[in-house]
Amino acid sequence: MIAPGSGVRVYLATQPCDMRKGMDGLAAQVQNVLATDPFSGALFVFRGKRGDMLKILAWDGSGLCLFAKRLEQGKFVWPPIVAGRLQLTAAQLALLVEGIDWRRTVAPEPVTRPESI
Repeated sequence: MIAPGSGVRVYLATQPCDMRKGMDGLAAQVQNVLATDPFSGALFVFRGKRGDMLKILAWDGSGLCLFAKRLEQGKFVWPPIVAGRLQLTAAQLALLVEGIDWRRTVAPEPVTRPESI
């Protein structure tokens, strides 16, 4: 998989999406349902009702990119279906795309240095 950088924002659409949609349909869904700019440089992840396919929409600065993956066995791990979006880390996205349960991962707290006396 092509891994995003650690500072990239990743948004997960929590409601199932019509997997027949292409770039334009998903970009419209980002604007209307997720209330976000699809040209912001963030990654937007969508899953269909069956759960075995996902699509990732990304803006690379010169155009929209659409990545798709279908599992031959099993389903992608998804949070409960609620309205809106969920923000993931790049590491959680990598686990999700590999079909691993990413929900049990916790982002580490930022390290703060003690002030010297």
